[in-house]
Amino acid sequence: MSTKRPLIAIVDDDESMRDSIKGLMRSMGFDAKSFSSADDFLISPHVRRTACLVTDINMPGMSGLDLHRRLVALGKSIPTILITAFPEKNMGASALGVDVVGCLTKPFNGQILLDCIRSALALDGESESGS
Repeated sequence: MSTKRPLIAIVDDDESMRDSIKGLMRSMGFDAKSFSSADDFLISPHVRRTACLVTDINMPGMSGLDLHRRLVALGKSIPTILITAFPEKNMGASALGVDVVGCLTKPFNGQILLDCIRSALALDGESESGS
């Protein structure tokens, strides 16, 4: 059995948001890595180990929605939490698939994010035990 802590990947072009979420994750005992763009995440060696992805929907270049679609196309089912400051533009985001476990509007309560992450990790555990 692995003793590694679950890795939470945070992808957001807003540095203060990345740092805030990363700090919260680490304070809760998770391993956390942050990325300023979807492309940076995709080329990182951490994609395979990511247990949960927290990504901003609206970013320059590849959006969080596009990142989610790319991961699905690559056959990587990573439980994903979408975050956005513009919920009215992204109403259909939560209907993207079973691996989207939440869509939170900035600013959001840290406890709500943690609840979503715990749900995501439960999904990740089910997919690992089922394969």
